Amino acid sequence: MQEQLTPRFADYELIDTGDFEKLERFGPYVTRRPEPQAIWRRSLSEEEWRRMADASFLRDARSEERGQWSLRPRMPERWTVGYDCGGTMLRMRLGLTSFKHVGLFPEQAANWDFIRDSCAALRADGLAPRVLNLFAYTGGATLAARAAGAEATHVDSVKQVVAWARENMEASGLEGVRWIVEDALRFVRREVRRGSRYRGIILDPPAYGRGANGERWILEENICEMLECCARLLEPAGAFLVLNLYSMGLSSTLARTAVRQAFGVPRGEQYGELCFADRAGKVLPLGTYYRMTR
Repeated sequence: MQEQLTPRFADYELIDTGDFEKLERFGPYVTRRPEPQAIWRRSLSEEEWRRMADASFLRDARSEERGQWSLRPRMPERWTVGYDCGGTMLRMRLGLTSFKHVGLFPEQAANWDFIRDSCAALRADGLAPRVLNLFAYTGGATLAARAAGAEATHVDSVKQVVAWARENMEASGLEGVRWIVEDALRFVRREVRRGSRYRGIILDPPAYGRGANGERWILEENICEMLECCARLLEPAGAFLVLNLYSMGLSSTLARTAVRQAFGVPRGEQYGELCFADRAGKVLPLGTYYRMTR
């Protein structure tokens, strides 16, 4: 079933979008960042944006990706927001990075709910949920699985990001996550050789990246092998998969086709866009997702 998803996230609000920017509230603070998909006009004036923004990202003229933040005096470089995931408050530490990210993709909260509910359902059926989170970043999906009692393995190639995820685990009052600093594709190849099995797999691959030892990841070149490996790792029944795609131009239908080729026809599936609407009702797509159960 194809569907747009928007989570209910009290500590996040998309205030306005347009002219290739977005104005967002994370907890008590408002950020202004580039957004290539906001092709329409802003609803609020430039003066209102300037008045509301506590931190504004200024792109480096020499780089498409990097830049620096301009902060108001009251704006901290680090702060924490919370998300109620089925009764467990996940606490995420935010920070202003040179790549315009803040350590949280709030649209992913819709997947956190699915992950937590799926793990809880597996436990209710007497199955021990063992969950693998690949390209796991700061760990929202990992924490959602752990909050539901899953045995969670968190894999990311950046040591500092894994340390950040561990901070979020501790701030959320959780423990027991297995942390792996390694290239995701190298890790799953080894898990296949070991004959490992998981009840849940979460894939959040970037368009391009580097592994812990310089391995190169290019989504279009590597995603088929990644899915084929994951198909061998996922239990044949009583299991779930979540795949996110952030590259512009890659649709949820594409994700569905690629997953079905690797995994076969699922028992249930859902796919579409992760979105937020701003105060004027303009809906901003922030990525595509595909979920399945078998």
